[in-house]
Amino acid sequence: MFRIKYSIVAALVLLAVTAALTADFTVNPSRFDPYKQFKFRVKWDGRYVSGICKVSGLHRETEVLSSRDGTAPNIVRRSPGQTTYQALVLQRGRTHDTAFEQWANKVYNYGAGMGSESSLQDFRKDIIIELYNEAGQLVMSWKVYRCWPSKYTPLDGFNANSTEIAIESMVLQHEGWERDYAVTEPVEPSFTEP
Repeated sequence: MFRIKYSIVAALVLLAVTAALTADFTVNPSRFDPYKQFKFRVKWDGRYVSGICKVSGLHRETEVLSSRDGTAPNIVRRSPGQTTYQALVLQRGRTHDTAFEQWANKVYNYGAGMGSESSLQDFRKDIIIELYNEAGQLVMSWKVYRCWPSKYTPLDGFNANSTEIAIESMVLQHEGWERDYAVTEPVEPSFTEP
């Protein structure tokens, strides 16, 4: 009798664990591995920007405000304050594509003449960061709002003893991001052997 009860409990625990593992991927319940971070694309002005090899993470932090009522016991109450978003850093191998440089020049263009160094009408852009699965299917997307380059580095440095590629980078300030929930989990392809 004890063995039967134990077997039933063990089977229920196994079902619960299996359900918990597969709940992360509802369309592809046989997938257990989280998405990898190495397939992604960045888009602005309606086109994909070529060669981006690294994007810093999306970080948001909300200030913690502390207060205490003078008649309350020795308890400090905490509530949310202002939310700030950490800048994004985009990096790519140096090519002849001028997308980074053109955008950075909208914020400050050296030698453009007094009063026309900045393009105040269009120096901010919304960008889209897309994550893809191993099969190259779009799985998630984030919209980052009102970005502008606060730092532009056309070359990371020179080193005669290095064989690393030349890196171009840009730091983007922005006013927040949100996930695009219209992008949903795709049906992942299965391959059969011939």
